[in-house]
Amino acid sequence: MKKIVLGLCALGFFACNMKEKQPAIAPDVITEKTPNDTDDPAIWVNPEDASKSIVFGTDKDTNGGIYAFDLDGKIIPEKCILNVKRPNNVDLRYGFAINDSTTTDIIAFTEREKQQIRVFSVPDMKPLDNGGIPVFADDANNEFKFPMGISLYKSPKDGAMYAIVGRKTGPLENYLYQYKLTADSTGIVTGEVVRKFGKFSGKKEIEAIAVDDALGFVYYSDEMAGVRKYFAEPSKGNEQVNFFGQKDFVEDIEGIAIATKPDGTGYIIVSDQQHGQFNVYNRTDNTFVKALNLSTVETDGCDVVTVPLNSTFTQGLFAAMNDDASFYLYDFKKLGLE
Repeated sequence: MKKIVLGLCALGFFACNMKEKQPAIAPDVITEKTPNDTDDPAIWVNPEDASKSIVFGTDKDTNGGIYAFDLDGKIIPEKCILNVKRPNNVDLRYGFAINDSTTTDIIAFTEREKQQIRVFSVPDMKPLDNGGIPVFADDANNEFKFPMGISLYKSPKDGAMYAIVGRKTGPLENYLYQYKLTADSTGIVTGEVVRKFGKFSGKKEIEAIAVDDALGFVYYSDEMAGVRKYFAEPSKGNEQVNFFGQKDFVEDIEGIAIATKPDGTGYIIVSDQQHGQFNVYNRTDNTFVKALNLSTVETDGCDVVTVPLNSTFTQGLFAAMNDDASFYLYDFKKLGLE
């Protein structure tokens, strides 16, 4: 084994840079399984009672859905969105303006087979989009129209809400589209393209996208290449701000979660899928901090909140997809990132 690793290092392969795998951390809760294939979670913190918060997660198949779980990991049937044509990634934000006097929290997810995104209110789970918002409609290459990743961004500048959407495959430039979401006089939400941006290595695909609203950055995983960072505010331009993690992953670079602290510090947590762990980076300068082994296998998506929820999740909640059609839920305290 040592001879093989040394040989790979001599050829410049990743093995010489691999972070030593740490002892596994057991989850506090494992959710009930979905029918098909879990992929990406999003955590909604109930503003009235944090113990009644919800973990949403995609079930990725042609008869898929968005499943809702309570903090004990039990499916909440009345909060699930079913019969979705291959949902991939999901995200949510608080306080979307329906009109001058009404706001609602929203969840948004990609529906790959219909080449669209969906927007629902939370927690009443009502569709707001009149059946869906088409994406990548102006791309002449039909293969480039199937959405995968999505992250919402609520601008601190003016409160505008955006959806940043990636796709299964796409060009080497302008891989991502950013849509401004607005509601008309009847409350129907539509999306207008405000910019196209983002480099692509061409090595595999881009799926995981996450936005740091407070600091104004969007991160996405260019699988088998690295993590790319851009400004989230359209007016700040389309130049790449940073490109990191190129030598820190075995193969696929997957889900991204942003753990925030009130003082503006925090962490970017990224799934090292084939290594079965997560790489943690400093939120402000994106330097490598540590690797975490959280017991999950082949993790795609992950999400995190850093506020107390209940007696189990005392300092927040980290949720990660596992390849047995479940999500693993951890008290943020167990990650050792205080």
